[in-house]
Amino acid sequence: MRRRFFVDAFDAGRAVLTGDAAHHLGRVLRAEPGQLYELSDGSEVWLGRVASSAKDRVEFLLLEPLPTASSSLHKTLLLAVVKFEAFEWALEKATELGVDRIVPTAAARSEKALLERAPKRAERWRKIVFEASQQSRRVRLPVLEPLADAAAALRGQQADLKVLLSERGGAPPLRQVLEGRRPQSAALAVGPEGGWTDGELAAAAGAGFAEASLGPRILRTETAVAAALGNLNYALEAGN
Repeated sequence: MRRRFFVDAFDAGRAVLTGDAAHHLGRVLRAEPGQLYELSDGSEVWLGRVASSAKDRVEFLLLEPLPTASSSLHKTLLLAVVKFEAFEWALEKATELGVDRIVPTAAARSEKALLERAPKRAERWRKIVFEASQQSRRVRLPVLEPLADAAAALRGQQADLKVLLSERGGAPPLRQVLEGRRPQSAALAVGPEGGWTDGELAAAAGAGFAEASLGPRILRTETAVAAALGNLNYALEAGN
């Protein structure tokens, strides 16, 4: 299977790859003239043939447009900040599972030291999202928002369906919340270790979020992200 790379634009039958991605392709993968790769500008995907490869710059000739698969569901993930190894794993898997927008969320029970350091990790997080998008052969990159306060992030969602994963007793199973729904957009909120506070649950209810459970087991945040997004894709994507 051919590798896919993101370029800034297609221009007159040509495309240019620069920066770290070009260095990786040219120096690590040792791209040579004549080799074929898939290229995306965020809207279209083309088959490109390497015309020249130099340090931090690879030029392509565009050969033909390739078919693309688009999702019927626009997905936003509100992801509470947790220990960075777990948070970054969740970012990667959310990208692979087709999330369109990710909002790193400062929950009340997120560790204060992590929240203080989070802005300095933004560039690393963008790189993780970028590389996961190429690996999973996405057409466009998800939007990675700046760190946001939980209450403000919850209030700011305009999705047709809003779901907050909850450990609180009485929360219905996620499958029940999704049953029979066919929204065009969905927002999923996943909390930190220790869960959401009563104030955050109240803010979520006021913003129209339905609480949902993934079952009786207490899952790590990153596990909950993958499990819940898999459920959303299965239940809500057109054709499933």
